[in-house]
Amino acid sequence: MIHNKWQNKDTIKQVKCVHTNAKKYMVNRVITVGKVYEVKNETEEFLFIIDNTGKVGGYYKEYFEAI
Repeated sequence: MIHNKWQNKDTIKQVKCVHTNAKKYMVNRVITVGKVYEVKNETEEFLFIIDNTGKVGGYYKEYFEAI
């Protein structure tokens, strides 16, 4: 259960949210356009960031751009 330690893991990089136009889920409640987020883990399709709730969440890379 390595994902339980991601909250305290070193930040890999920072990304900026560019949109919250999700097709299936309501992400505009937990990420904000224009805000910079710390990436704690990354896969081919997802970024795992500390979102507005203060917890680590996984989101599609399409919502973000690298800084």
